Amino acid sequence: MRLNLQTDFALRLLMHLAANTHRLATIGEVADRFRISRAHLMKVAFHLGKGGFIQTVRGRAGGLRLARGARDISVGEVFRFMEGEAELVGCVGSPNGDCVVAKVCRLRGVLGEALMAFLTVLDRHTLADLAANPKLVSLLRGKAA
Repeated sequence: MRLNLQTDFALRLLMHLAANTHRLATIGEVADRFRISRAHLMKVAFHLGKGGFIQTVRGRAGGLRLARGARDISVGEVFRFMEGEAELVGCVGSPNGDCVVAKVCRLRGVLGEALMAFLTVLDRHTLADLAANPKLVSLLRGKAA
């Protein structure tokens, strides 16, 4: 399974904010830190704001911060919000679709079980868990590790 690019950017942004709770962060600094597009990151930040994950502060001294505590945001919650209805293959989301073996196929059940296991692991981890590594925090705060 591969995360879409927006989910990847969302998790990077949220990890950065979780490591920098003592101050506001800007789109520019996060984009520069991770070497990603500012335009794409702005879209992701807007989406995360609508979802209640981050708050934006406007103005000259503005920036971004987590809307909730890092311990209250699970990686699974972010994944579901960004990815929507995750499907490993097209037939999983539709009753029969165009598949000629759908009525007797066991693959749908196996893939559904695998997806649930994947989400269960993501649900066990929070942004606080991801940002708990002192070397990561140091890197995301712009200091030498």
